[in-house]
Amino acid sequence: MAVDLTVRNAVVVDGTGAPAFPADVAVDAGRIVAVGNAPGGRVEVDARGKVLAPGFVDTHTHDDGALLAHPHLRFKLAQGCTTLVVGNCGFSPYPASGAAGGLWGREAAEIEDLAAFREAVHAARPACNAVALVGHNALRTAAVGEERRPPTGAEQARMRGWVEAAMAQGACGMSTGLIYRPGRWAETEEVVDLAGPVGAAGGVYATHMRNEGDRLLVAVEEALRIGRESGCGVHISHHKAAGRPNWGRVAASLALVDEANAAGADVTLDVYPYTAGSGRMIEYFDLERPDADLAAVIRLASCPAFPAYEGRMLVDVAGETGEELPALVRRILTAPRGDRTICIHFIIAEADIETNLRHPRMMIGSDGIPDLAGRPHPRLYGTMPRVLGEYVRERAVLPLEEAVRRMTSLSCERFGLAERGTVAEGAWADLVVFDATTVRDTATYDDPQQEPEGIDLVVVNGQVAYDHGRHTGVGAGRLLRYRDASLP
Repeated sequence: MAVDLTVRNAVVVDGTGAPAFPADVAVDAGRIVAVGNAPGGRVEVDARGKVLAPGFVDTHTHDDGALLAHPHLRFKLAQGCTTLVVGNCGFSPYPASGAAGGLWGREAAEIEDLAAFREAVHAARPACNAVALVGHNALRTAAVGEERRPPTGAEQARMRGWVEAAMAQGACGMSTGLIYRPGRWAETEEVVDLAGPVGAAGGVYATHMRNEGDRLLVAVEEALRIGRESGCGVHISHHKAAGRPNWGRVAASLALVDEANAAGADVTLDVYPYTAGSGRMIEYFDLERPDADLAAVIRLASCPAFPAYEGRMLVDVAGETGEELPALVRRILTAPRGDRTICIHFIIAEADIETNLRHPRMMIGSDGIPDLAGRPHPRLYGTMPRVLGEYVRERAVLPLEEAVRRMTSLSCERFGLAERGTVAEGAWADLVVFDATTVRDTATYDDPQQEPEGIDLVVVNGQVAYDHGRHTGVGAGRLLRYRDASLP
């Protein structure tokens, strides 16, 4: 009897780090049913000369709103991504607050909790799966507002209750963005207490640390302390040493991680393969004294107040307008809707990216912001193919099998994606077929909304979602529950 799908003549890179091997792979009722000699399929794909691997997991996304507003998720599906980790950097669309609609769009304005978010996601029929963190900034905004003070006992209890509820509803953990408002005003003890229910549930504490520059090592120590005292595994998001004076410090930071793991901790990290970061520009400047050196390495991705500036470096705009950089920063950020400006900042050493990628506990997270109206960072479209093309094939920083392990089974283990992340009989059929000799990113800073080359086929929960550049619209993605192998 024919199965749903059979991929013939593939070079299987199974996600475990083991050497590649030739095999046919058969899929039926959403799962892999044969690896080796496979029965005939109602759909047959000849993958001769191509790699078949588990679908890639983007461990650091801000696609919470995109799951609802852009459920096609073309920018992730075309990369070979089948699962997205959402709720990062302390930002999640739940618990509901007055800020939810502004940050995530009108689709998320009425989201009360993770259960309601799951219902909304399933109604949208997204192309990819997701698994969710609950964000500390969202908790604090809902309980305390934007006030710069410690929470009261009652407010702390409310936040802890929301964390407990999120874990019960299938969250994989809690995230912080301790560089952002209002998370930057939280003392370490506040975060340790909120992470307690996460540790009790075996979840992960994922953190955009308090500092990624001159106080990087202090921030790492804080993250390790939070994990140790709460009982959580720790995941350090978009690990970097920001700013030229700090380049090279990732080696010392990784040494702290290795020391903690050797002592019994459970610490992982992720990185994006670009020398520029991106985020809301207002978070990086003191408006009374804007940092001219930082402004000098900033490019505007989206600028609702001044759309003509999008895609331009601030130094070029300043040269045209005759302004000093600090004055230009103030003018942009204080204009109507100026606080929604998204910038790209060139702050990372290429050598540090390679150091990060060589670390065995390092995963891949795009950190892309899906603001499709402007010129987003090219990592939104190109992250996974860039690793495979630039850092595996061209530079040989990683062997192919190890790169795939970091993008699949290691990520699934960290974020509780049960029975996913390997090409093995019985596993869920989240799969990607790609040409290892040609795969590459094509998105650039000037033209970022470009899909990559070399990704042939993407299968989500056993259904073909992407076929040689064609998005099938099948909408097979689900918001998964932590460590739950069933489809919600």
